[in-house]
Amino acid sequence: MKFSTLIDSILIVGSIALLPGIGGSQITTNNSGEPIAINSNNLLTHFTNVSYLKPFDAAFLAYQGNLKVQGIPSGSALVSQYRTGSLTAQDVVKAAVNAKKLPAQALNDIGYLNAVEWQLTSFSNTNNLSY
Repeated sequence: MKFSTLIDSILIVGSIALLPGIGGSQITTNNSGEPIAINSNNLLTHFTNVSYLKPFDAAFLAYQGNLKVQGIPSGSALVSQYRTGSLTAQDVVKAAVNAKKLPAQALNDIGYLNAVEWQLTSFSNTNNLSY
């Protein structure tokens, strides 16, 4: 057996042996955008970062009517209530939390609330919403 064939065989066997551990880890980002590695084998015991829907997605859920059961109107009614001040970003986030679309920590995340607020403002500034 040639030396290079032996090295290749060792690398293949080593890769196969390590594959379950490699497959169980993933790279993600936290709210500040810093990459973190999560080993899914330890996820339940070592999970400290909270993953949110993107603020646009949370606002768009409301716009599409996916939060009606939680009391949030959809479409032009959502935009109208937001413009008059009878609906806030916190209302939308609270509804998304109640719908189990967001963790409760999102209600205390000022940056997240501001981003949802910005999305709602952009909806109200758009004359023809056709998504």
